[in-house]
Formats: sequence, C-alpha cells, structure tokens
Amino acid sequence: MKRIGIYYDSLRPGRGTHGTHLAFTGLPDVELVLADPNPEPPYLDKIGAVRRYPSFDEMMEKEDLSVVVLGSRLPEDHYDPMKKALSRGIHVFCEKPVSSELSELDELTALAKKNHCLVAPAHLARYSKVFRTLRRCVESGMIGTPLTFYGRGKEDERGGGEDLLVLGTHILDIGCMLFGKPESLTAEVWQNGRPLAKGDHLPTEEPMGLVAGDDISVRLRFPNGVNGTFESRRDMYDGSKVRMSVTVVGAKGSLSVCYDKKRLVRFSPSRCFTADESVWETIPFDPLPEIPGAAPLHEEWFCMWYFAEGNREAARNLLAAMDGREELSCRIEDALDTQEIINGIYLSALEDRRIHFPLTNRDNPLR
Repeated sequence: MKRIGIYYDSLRPGRGTHGTHLAFTGLPDVELVLADPNPEPPYLDKIGAVRRYPSFDEMMEKEDLSVVVLGSRLPEDHYDPMKKALSRGIHVFCEKPVSSELSELDELTALAKKNHCLVAPAHLARYSKVFRTLRRCVESGMIGTPLTFYGRGKEDERGGGEDLLVLGTHILDIGCMLFGKPESLTAEVWQNGRPLAKGDHLPTEEPMGLVAGDDISVRLRFPNGVNGTFESRRDMYDGSKVRMSVTVVGAKGSLSVCYDKKRLVRFSPSRCFTADESVWETIPFDPLPEIPGAAPLHEEWFCMWYFAEGNREAARNLLAAMDGREELSCRIEDALDTQEIINGIYLSALEDRRIHFPLTNRDNPLR
C-alpha cells in the first residue's frame, strides 16, 4: 500500500482546474491524504482522502508518504514543497509548469537524482491516447520522413509570454516527445509593437513569474533535420474556433491535432501545411493500459475526458516506475528541457542571434 499526499489549496480558486489532485483517486493499493487549508475542502470526498491536514508541513510531519502531489498550476507554488519532498526521498507528481526559473529546475533535478526520486510533471500529452497515437503514426512512417513541426498557443488574452509559459509548455514538450530536444532556435519577441528590450515585462492575471512579449515567433531545429515553429499572439482567439494546435508535415502527408473538445488525430495526404482542399481522415486512438481493480473514472470531476484519462495514466505510470516495472513517461528532465527552450527564446530575441543548446547561462534572461 502506497500513501499519497495531495497538496491542493481550494481557498485559491482557479489554480488547479486540470484535476492533478484527482490523479490517484480510485486506483488500487493506494491510500490518499490531503493537505488543504480550507476547513471544509470541497474535493475531500471526490479525492477519497482518509485524512486532511491544514498545511503541507503538518502532512509531511505526520505521514509516511510515498508520493507527493502538487495540484496548483502556478509555478511559484512548486519549488518549496517539492524540495521538501525530494529531500526526504519522496517521489513527486506535479502540475505544470513545474517552475518558471531554469536555475530552480536545475537544483530540483539534481536533488531528485541524488535521492533517487522520480518527478513526473503533468505534461498530459505524454500520457494521453491522442498524442500517443500521433507519435505512433509519425514513427510508423505514415507521413514519410518528418519535415516540419508546427505549434500554436491558445492566443487568447494571455497570448505571447504568458501563453508561452502556460500552454506553450505543452506544445514545446510535444515537439521534444516526437523529435528530441531542439539543437538550436531563433526567435522574435515583440511587445507593444516593438522588439523586446531588456527589462520588458508584462503583468499576468495570476502570478506566473517573469513573462514578456505579446507576439512571439520561434523557429526551432530538432535532431535529424526536423524544423519546428511556435507562435503565440495576443487576442487572436475570438471564442469560436480554437487556435491551439499541433501539426506535423512529412514527405508523404500531414498529421494534426487541435486542442478542441474532440482532440482528434487527423491525417491528410497533403504534404503542405495548408491542407484545406485535402481530405482529413480521423485516426482511431491507441488504447491506454488497463488498471485492474481501479474504480471507474468520473469525467464530471474534470474539465473534460482528456484530463481524466491523462491524469490517471500519469499516476499509474508513476506507480509502475516506482516499482521498476516501467520507465517514467515524463520526467523532470523533460520539464527542464521546455524551460530551457523558453529561456532560449527570450535570449535569442534580446541578443538577436541563434541560440544553441544546452544553455551555458542558466539565469532568467528577463531578469
């Protein structure tokens, strides 16, 4: 029996809407405890926690935990509790972005390695049927030799730097999942109609660390000659057609996923990015592993089925990796890679040059 300690502050609404705190609910051979300052936590019954503590530190003091779950989606909420957990040899499942500071991720990565801890960031694409199917299609040669990876953020009122950190993290991680960490990139970042300058920052609705730019355009060079692009511009989403998407163009066709409610994998014989006149074929999803003894998922507890399945698979995979039965599908090193790319984007824009990885300067370019 593994004891899972969940840290989720329900007094701060809107900071955990992807259901990370529910990932282990209903799984066999686990016992759940909750740290939530709210004396009447609304998720206690849904989580299935047997005990509640008013603080993370008290939970850590009184419980012998195998895993700590960090449910806040704000990067500033992760460093301290994760460091405390890793220092005690406790594995971690953490909402993304894990941190907005590359130096913090360097420290946490080293600490996890030193204490033989697994850290699973909630980059749910790596756990989802949707993007596992996409990867299988790419690797099977369905579109021939991959040529170009295209990714867009949500491009709503957060478009630009905030979108890059919150949602671009997912898009960049998908590119790395498919093709490996980029070798280099060039980027343009604009703010208020002019190129980014040292000292530029933008306010965010929630505390997300330092962000800048309302118009970001990036060109990446992945291994094996695969090119990549990422774009995010502010206020492009009008509430109708979702813009957040991933497309992979190959020598023999294209594959695409749009971050709408359906999140289908679509294939087109078109060998160009614009495939309006092509027939898109929907590809059936590859199934996720079954979990004997698990309780049924409740989609109504989550934003949508994508999060319900992704979080459960992430929890299952972490437990299996802890027992040595599987490799971890998403590691803290993957979160480190995406944050290094983000740092590289700002560095390229500020210094007007191509950036090669790994970065030697680990400081935040916006500071």
